[in-house]
Amino acid sequence: MRRRSGGAEMLGQHSNVLLDPEMERRVIRVRRHWAYLLKDLLITVAIVLGMFLLSRVVNGFVGGLWLVQSLLWYVAVGALLGFAWKVLEWWVEVIIVTDKRFMVTSGIIQTKNSMMPITKVTDMSFMRPFFGQLLGYGTLRIESAGQKQDLEWIYYLPRPEEVFQAISGLIFGDKQQKQSHMLEPPRSSRRRRWPRPGWPGSANR
Repeated sequence: MRRRSGGAEMLGQHSNVLLDPEMERRVIRVRRHWAYLLKDLLITVAIVLGMFLLSRVVNGFVGGLWLVQSLLWYVAVGALLGFAWKVLEWWVEVIIVTDKRFMVTSGIIQTKNSMMPITKVTDMSFMRPFFGQLLGYGTLRIESAGQKQDLEWIYYLPRPEEVFQAISGLIFGDKQQKQSHMLEPPRSSRRRRWPRPGWPGSANR
């Protein structure tokens, strides 16, 4: 009987439980690019800085208005806790591609698993926005036969060119790819060395 570990599954290890190595091979396993958190980070910094400046202004009044200051600091602490929760959600969410399906696992308290068979993929494309070209992320669009899927758009995908080439090779090319914990290189680093041609009796024969 397999021993279940709730703490490990809560930290994102539950995605490994859904994969049977005897039935499918994992090719890609990535998280979204850190730029996914950039908007929330800027909002959190603005809130904390604004609360700090308001606290300094309120402190200039007689008595300091301690109740108002306490409320301002509670708002700042709440913003920091909210951003920490966003970071934890980003860390738990994992994008997985095997030789049989696409899968995105997310959620801390309540886990969500979105899955699409790789045989339903009819076309793929990726694009890089302006900031994506600077920071190194892109958007992958997956078109499938039938109704629209939850995985039609994958935003903030790191190294989109390499992911696109790996998935294209998996779907339309050689499917005998090795298992990878991150990303299978689009090209093999080893080259097969063929024997050099030569005349009989020469050093090359």
